Amino acid sequence: MGGRFDHIGARQHPDLSPPPDDTRALRAVVLTLVAVDGVISALVAAFFLSIRIGPVPLPISAPISGLLNAALVWVALQWTASPRLAALPLLTWLATVAALTFPGPGDDAVYAAQWQLLLLIVVGAIPPLMLLYRRNHPR
Repeated sequence: MGGRFDHIGARQHPDLSPPPDDTRALRAVVLTLVAVDGVISALVAAFFLSIRIGPVPLPISAPISGLLNAALVWVALQWTASPRLAALPLLTWLATVAALTFPGPGDDAVYAAQWQLLLLIVVGAIPPLMLLYRRNHPR
């Protein structure tokens, strides 16, 4: 183009080029780990759901699982702008809880009482759902 543009530096459009620190691989790893943590949260909550103090059942793992699921969804929201991807830990948690409702090979069940299962699903899923709702519908 001649020498008339030599003094002007080349410019890039930031919306057309990837960022210099490409974090797509790291984002995929973090979202996968958060999804696996959702499965681990469901397993731990299911196995500690039938804790008793004497004759009184104390399902303390349900609210702990709800808070942990909210924390996992919050972490996923920090790594992605998509609410569907941010809900990945909650979806893996729900899928694991659903898989644990089926009886095992010896017809044994993981959940001793149906009210505990209902409590786990409601208390474990409401906090992350509220977090996703607040993110999608700000005031």
